[in-house]
Amino acid sequence: MLEVTDCDRVAVLTLSRPEKRNALSVELCHRLREAVAEALARGARAVVLTGAGSSFCSGADLGEVYTAEFRDALYAMLHAVTDAPVPVVAAVNGPAIGAGTQLAIAADLRVAAPAAVFGVPTARIGLAVDPWTIRRLALVAGSGPARAMLLAGAQLDAEAARAAGLADRFGAVDDALAWAAEMAALAPLSVAYSKRVLNQPVGPLLGDNDLEAAFEGCWASEDFAEGRRARAEKRPPRFEGR
Repeated sequence: MLEVTDCDRVAVLTLSRPEKRNALSVELCHRLREAVAEALARGARAVVLTGAGSSFCSGADLGEVYTAEFRDALYAMLHAVTDAPVPVVAAVNGPAIGAGTQLAIAADLRVAAPAAVFGVPTARIGLAVDPWTIRRLALVAGSGPARAMLLAGAQLDAEAARAAGLADRFGAVDDALAWAAEMAALAPLSVAYSKRVLNQPVGPLLGDNDLEAAFEGCWASEDFAEGRRARAEKRPPRFEGR
């Protein structure tokens, strides 16, 4: 159902329900949420999400999508992905439809294979996604593409997704893993702080004591001192997240 592999400091989480084209069930949503927490506990500095076979995620399991239990499990998992204090890269190896697109945009960055397709066909089946999903999609893909997807049931292939900004790069899982490995070498406190601010693009940030503490913490950290030492010594820095 979910394959977990550690590649140095990158955790790779692979949806594996080939008979359902990696559709999300209640159980799989819970397992994904738990796997993100477990990866962080093991010290992962980045996470890659992808799908086994020819699909990234075909959406919600139709046998469960109409239940409140599924909705609660889905949104708990999506927010666990978004709130993880490390970069999360979605390697979209094939169709990412409905909840699959939701999972892809919950990640920080997306690498799209040629077979990638994005769509949120809620208007075609009488469902709805929460306001967070709509606003996140508009933020990532732009208002025009988001409106086309949500109001007209449009789908974006890899080329259109890249043009809209929904896909950040073209590539396969190995490309996403290599990119994540680069991010895993960066200063964890700086990355976590930037991600928190990026996830709050609307609303007041001045006076947010937690964010101010995180900002000052970056400047007072051992990683900051290590960055200065490494530059002076002309060597790559070795960040420890403290």
